[in-house]
Amino acid sequence: QVQLVESGGGLVQAGGSLRLSCAASGLTFSTYAMGWFRQAPGKERKFVAAITWSGGSTSYGDSVKGRFAVSRDNAKNTVDLQMNNLKPEDTAVYYCAASRRAYYYGGGSENEYDYWGHGTLVTVSE
Repeated sequence: QVQLVESGGGLVQAGGSLRLSCAASGLTFSTYAMGWFRQAPGKERKFVAAITWSGGSTSYGDSVKGRFAVSRDNAKNTVDLQMNNLKPEDTAVYYCAASRRAYYYGGGSENEYDYWGHGTLVTVSE
């Protein structure tokens, strides 16, 4: 049974930082690309970041480029999202996802991902 469990969400002031983590189990982690998506209240879920199976390549949504960084540790089966210079518009539930088909390029589309976590809430205040 595949499980993806996010942690690290919370309340932070604008300009602050948070680090999200996702712990994976039940899959051969090093053969999956990992992605982060977010869903703000009343809006569709959107791509945030992705990292290939080896960690050799990353990609980001336009709104977070230069502020967020995704990394992974295949020995620990974890993927992290470092979020800096947070803005109120970053407020959302953040989801971790795993993709087998996109393992070598890290997909940016929801339908490329096979497994999803339940999400962790990030709230950025003014």
